[in-house]
Formats: sequence, C-alpha cells, structure tokens
Amino acid sequence: MSAFIEVDNLTFDYIKQDGTSLQAVSGISFRVERGSFTAIIGQNGSGKSTLAKNINALLVPTSGRVLVDGLDTADPASLWEVRRRVAMVFQNPDNQIVSSIVEDDIAFGPENLGVDPAEIRQRVRFALQDVEMEEYRKKAPHLLSGGQKQRIAIAGAVAMQPECIVFDEPTAMLDPRGRSEVLKVIERLHDKGITTILITHFMEEAARADHVIVMNDGRLEMDGTPREIFSQHQRLKELSLDVPAPVYLAQLLRERGIDLPQIDTEDELVRCLCQLQ
Repeated sequence: MSAFIEVDNLTFDYIKQDGTSLQAVSGISFRVERGSFTAIIGQNGSGKSTLAKNINALLVPTSGRVLVDGLDTADPASLWEVRRRVAMVFQNPDNQIVSSIVEDDIAFGPENLGVDPAEIRQRVRFALQDVEMEEYRKKAPHLLSGGQKQRIAIAGAVAMQPECIVFDEPTAMLDPRGRSEVLKVIERLHDKGITTILITHFMEEAARADHVIVMNDGRLEMDGTPREIFSQHQRLKELSLDVPAPVYLAQLLRERGIDLPQIDTEDELVRCLCQLQ
C-alpha cells in the first residue's frame, strides 16, 4: 500500500484571546497507508481532534506539513480537493445535520459540489444502503435515535465520495446499541476500500484497526499495530489509558497458568478458549 496521508513534523498552535499561543500538537510525524484503518487514542486534551482537523484542512499547520494524496493542506489552491478526498464525521450528530428530511441532508454535500441532480439521487440511494437506513429516507432526523442520526451523518460523508473518512469520536455520545451500529458501518466502509481514521477513547474499537497511534500532551507517544500497542500494559497505564477488556482478561488468564497467545479482540479470545477444551 502507498501512503495516502503524510504528516511531517506537524505542530499546531491555537492563539488565545490575550494573544498568547497554546501548542496543541507538537512535532508529530506518521503515515496513513491508502485503504488502511488507523485508530488514534489518547486522553482528553491530548491533541487528537486538532490532529484530525489538520488532516482535512479545517486547520492548517503552524509548522511542518500535511500531505493528502500528495496535496499540501496549507496550499489554498488545494483546499477543496483535500476536503473532497477527506471527509469528517464528528462526535455529536445533531451538530452535523442541516436538513429536516434525511435524504435532503445527505444530498447537501454533493449539491454544494455542483454534482448533477441525477447523480446526487444515485449517491443518496447508495449512501443510505451503506449505512442501512434506506427505510428512513423521508423521515425527519430529529425523530431518529442517536445511533441512527450518526449513521445519517456518515451517509452524508459517504455521498461526497471521499477516499478517506476521519471519524472524530463518533460513538462517544451513543448507547451500546448505537455504538455497535455505527462501528459496523465504519468497518463496512473500510472493507469497501475507504481509508479510515478513527479517533476513539474506546480501546475495544481501537483494537479493530490495522494501526494505532497513541497521543499524549500533543505528542505522538506510541505507534504500531494493535498487538504491539496493547501488549505494553504498563506504558499505557502510565498514559492513563486502559487496554481492551479481552486483552486484559487474556493477561489475567495467562498469569493463572492458562496458555494463551497475545489477544487483540473478543472474537480471538473466544476462539482461543474454545480450542483449549
């Protein structure tokens, strides 16, 4: 796979009302491969959301650079092409919905791109299929559950036909059922080839990714596969982060003499325990 996103020594400062600066991201470098699934974790205030907004040019670097498919996000001439290629879905679905009818909301983005009306209708239909919300196309979004609203927000991003979607804590405000629904949609879109970046504080969600980035106080602290990251229990504890429940349970079982390999997900744990019988 080739690098779709390249972050090179990215630093970003917010300017406060008194004119002083607050450094939210400091000297971060990493690559996101085309078609991959990257999770970004860290405590509140670690710089995760600021990093996400730099990836699709909602913010531009104070220093360093971010390239999206070779396009510099700080180049004004590349702005709309960067945002076409990288869509974002935020934490609160109510802040992302702009229309009183589901299908009109999903059509909003393509309409602003000047897409032909016939193609917009087709995009809306396919996007609703991707999030399994076809039967709600004529509904009012405010009548939907939190998970359903978030799926509509995702459909709006999908209708833009991006090559990458950045999900900024999309399940944080949802109940367990809504979380499960949204995570299934995210995984389905990744399986279809969309480069996926998931910012989350749920370790079980991060364990499903190909690649995990750990941030702390604006810096990149750890970078590797879920297995490499979640095997470092003590380091994560020092960063005030947990490991996924299956990883922790497998570790407890190993300490009690049960021969188990490194576990990343619940499915792996169940499979390994069944093989012991």
